Amino acid sequence: MLVKIYSAAPVGIDAVKVTIEVHSKPGFEFILVGLPDVSVKESHERIMAALTVNGMEALHRSYTINMAPADIKKEGSAFDLPLAIGMLAGGEKLKSKLLAHYMIMGELSLDGSLRPIRGALPIALCAKREGFKGLILPAVNAEEAAVVDGLDVYGMDSLMDVVHFLNGEPKDELTGEAFEPTHVNTQALFDELAFPSDLDFSDVRGQYKVRRAVEIAAAGGHNMLMIGPPGAGKSMIAKRIPSILPPLTLEEALETTKIHSIAGLTNKRKGVSSALIVERPFRSPHHTITDTALVGGGTNPHPGEISLAHNGVLFLDELPEYKRSALEVMRQPLEDRHITVARTKETVDYPASFMLVAAMNPCPCGHYGENNPAHPCTCTPAQVHRYMSKISGPLLDRIDIQCEIEAVPYDQLRDTQPGESSAVMRERVLKARAVQNERFKHSRLVHCNAMMNAKMVRQYCALDAECDKLLEFTMTKLGLSARAYDRILKVARTIADIEGAENIGKQHLLEAISYRSLDRNTWGG
Repeated sequence: MLVKIYSAAPVGIDAVKVTIEVHSKPGFEFILVGLPDVSVKESHERIMAALTVNGMEALHRSYTINMAPADIKKEGSAFDLPLAIGMLAGGEKLKSKLLAHYMIMGELSLDGSLRPIRGALPIALCAKREGFKGLILPAVNAEEAAVVDGLDVYGMDSLMDVVHFLNGEPKDELTGEAFEPTHVNTQALFDELAFPSDLDFSDVRGQYKVRRAVEIAAAGGHNMLMIGPPGAGKSMIAKRIPSILPPLTLEEALETTKIHSIAGLTNKRKGVSSALIVERPFRSPHHTITDTALVGGGTNPHPGEISLAHNGVLFLDELPEYKRSALEVMRQPLEDRHITVARTKETVDYPASFMLVAAMNPCPCGHYGENNPAHPCTCTPAQVHRYMSKISGPLLDRIDIQCEIEAVPYDQLRDTQPGESSAVMRERVLKARAVQNERFKHSRLVHCNAMMNAKMVRQYCALDAECDKLLEFTMTKLGLSARAYDRILKVARTIADIEGAENIGKQHLLEAISYRSLDRNTWGG
């Protein structure tokens, strides 16, 4: 007897349909083909235990199971449920015409209960794209999958629930309660979950220059580096940047949720719905992170921190403490806004359009340049130079705004009046973004000034004769690269947008140039 069950396999941040063909005959053999990994091959033991516990121990037949297409690797325990259903259908323990209308995914416990899976949202999108009526998966994942409109999502607690559903039997024999699909009003859920951040810039005392730089960075989507002594508020400011960024659109929320779903992080979010991520991500990995964990990959490729920060902020605190190799592999994603992970048997592409925010001390002891007798700098010029040199020139070229931050004076610390709130700063950011949205309305890939390509820079960042002469002098004096030239123009364009200016003026250009602190070589030779 031959039956077909339909499931899906994640590829990158999407999923592709997998057809499980089960051929059964009398005997005691079990053959599984179609490029399954070890965890999929181990499913036989979990399935047989679950069947036995649920009174189906008499299911003794020979099974040949093919998972097509055979050129896509099948990974993980999420294939337990479709394989078990295929064996039951092949062994004539389950007769249903519904098998062709539903995609099935789920991990089995030994008692037959269903455990959560990764990638529920991409799988649901695949099911809708392939024309299935619905999706059957563990109840824990149902709400996440149900954000896909036009798809009947059934969240099940156990293998026997799935069997009863496919046999057309009620959920509860005593009450006659039927199985009901989980439905989510995606737009309503998006609006409900969108709430202001608990972190607000009103908590920040002083630091007016840095607040201005942060506002410019948020308005244009620019990468930013803060350099200053310990305790000056670098981390505090960075954590509040998402509170002034434009809210996620529904499309961005779905894309962000897909990435976190593939990484298995949606069910680990505490205190909020796991169905949809509506806040811009803020990722802050420790400086001991490996290259692979940062950019993605591994033996079985998975998204890294730069992809988990997609549509949000990646914060790297104590930047020189990160491995040089880990920082250098970010250079290409910072330019292309995606990362391609190539392995012998497969190549996957992950989005990585994030705003890089980094922080560092000016020297190993952290007090270089301070006029504070209580904390004199103990570093030699050679030590300062060596410390600053840990950040390569090509990486600095990709950081648009390099801003110095000073320790907060006592009179500002004790000020009881709150600083300017995130809401006020966000209004200015949104006005600048509205200008950019109009400017790039005909471009599908460019949404803010930081994303402009070379052609757009020439078109939208034209300079008059005075500004052109000023920039020429700066480029020659500081020995800046062509990439730094483009970055200065992009930042100047954003400053002009904030000020409501149609053209870049001298004051906009001068402020943009002032945000190239490390290019000016103000530390230790």
